[in-house]
Amino acid sequence: MKIVVIGGSGLIGSKLVASLEKLGHGVIVGAPQTGVNTITGEGLKEALKGADVVVDVANSPSFEDNAVMDFFQTSGKNLLAAEAEAGVKHHVALSVVGTERLQGSGYFRAKLAQEKLIKESGIPYSILHSTQFFEFVGGIIQSGTVGDTIHVSPAMIQPISSDDVVAAMTAITIGSPINTTVEVAGPEKIGLSELVKKYMGLKGDTRTLIADSHTPYFGVEINDSSLTPAENARIGSVRYDDWIALPGNLR
Repeated sequence: MKIVVIGGSGLIGSKLVASLEKLGHGVIVGAPQTGVNTITGEGLKEALKGADVVVDVANSPSFEDNAVMDFFQTSGKNLLAAEAEAGVKHHVALSVVGTERLQGSGYFRAKLAQEKLIKESGIPYSILHSTQFFEFVGGIIQSGTVGDTIHVSPAMIQPISSDDVVAAMTAITIGSPINTTVEVAGPEKIGLSELVKKYMGLKGDTRTLIADSHTPYFGVEINDSSLTPAENARIGSVRYDDWIALPGNLR
């Protein structure tokens, strides 16, 4: 199959491209660096010509409410219109577990708007909701840093390795459209503040960690059910302790 991966130069996108190429598929990396821009429309028509599947794993460069909504609305409309013109048979998108429950957040409102565009496009689709990636812990710490303290919610999450996300994305991409949303999560539940505490300990970070249930996550307070999947979610195999022990993963 010819598969176009929008956001194909990012963390998930680059791994997905490698996974699909290993299976023998022809893959086009869709990113501004490769001349494919879903915001301006540049290169879209050429990239999608003859494509069987388009996978969208691109993310907004800004999480500010108006900017992130504009990104997903503009990118989504341009991409889906180009797919309809090209006769694409399957649109695959990556989103976040809990998106529909966290509409107090501008980021999650924008993700839900993106999903609405997909569902109303008339193009057969599959949407994968993933939990938080192991690789994002450092960014969560940075966003919660106030002076010499780090503020993080203690709410339960079920984080996952990017490799497990890519495995699920690969299976969905080469399969038939399911025209619904499925979830994928890691094998263990852990409090977000506990995950951060573990990471900080391994890094030798001695700053004060404050577990506060009122600390927002992407602009909204969360509880134990906000970011955890349903019982029928696909479950990855990589445990955090095993992942963090691998060279290069503790950054």
